[in-house]
Amino acid sequence: MSRTTVFAYTLACYACFLGVFLYAIAFVGNLGVPTTVDAGGPNAPLGAALAVNIALLSAFALQHSVMARPAFKRWWTRFVPEAAERATYVLASSAAFVALFAWWHPIDSVIWELPSGFASNAMTGLYFGGWALLLYATTLIDHFDLFGVRQGFLYWKGEKHRKSLFMTPALYRTVRHPLFVAWLVIFWATPSMTAGHLVLALLTTGYILVAIQLEERDLIDEFGDTYREYRAVTPMLVPRPKLASPRAAPIVGSSD
Repeated sequence: MSRTTVFAYTLACYACFLGVFLYAIAFVGNLGVPTTVDAGGPNAPLGAALAVNIALLSAFALQHSVMARPAFKRWWTRFVPEAAERATYVLASSAAFVALFAWWHPIDSVIWELPSGFASNAMTGLYFGGWALLLYATTLIDHFDLFGVRQGFLYWKGEKHRKSLFMTPALYRTVRHPLFVAWLVIFWATPSMTAGHLVLALLTTGYILVAIQLEERDLIDEFGDTYREYRAVTPMLVPRPKLASPRAAPIVGSSD
């Protein structure tokens, strides 16, 4: 592949991500798109709906984690240019989201519902705040590097991509995984929790807890004691008073 082709490919993958990102906001928030977590999907008996939804989320989790592992990356870059590896990961993740949107089976029995007015509006505001937090957190770890565009741009310029240096920008001084905090807010902040939405929230929470362990194992392999020191003084997901300041810490949350 030529340098121009690789860069164009990374831009196309990023454009796909943007479309999926916008649809995901509407899908999880039930905001009037053709299919949402609670409406528009196929009708099926409860057992079949649960089986399909669990399969869709499992497929996403496997794709999202397996392709992020260093061993897979080393194997995968034997077939695709290294500069296109991250963009391909983003494209595959976008495809997994599209499959979820297309084949998700709503289960609309209500588990809890907040009264209309302040409580409902506040929860909706928290939901959108989760998406804002997610977008902000990506900018702290180089948004365009995270989604593969920077790699393609540097390749097009004939420059080598270099990994980010150790640092703890803003939110990363408070929790180790602000991206995952944002996802948890997104999946749980709803004024009306249906059974289908609860399945989505529970399974994604389980995936996040597993993904953190996999990611931190890779970070320890790469950064050793520097990451162990950071982990010792910075909470995983829930902020707490800081006991000490690490001398240096890596950017985290950029793999999964």
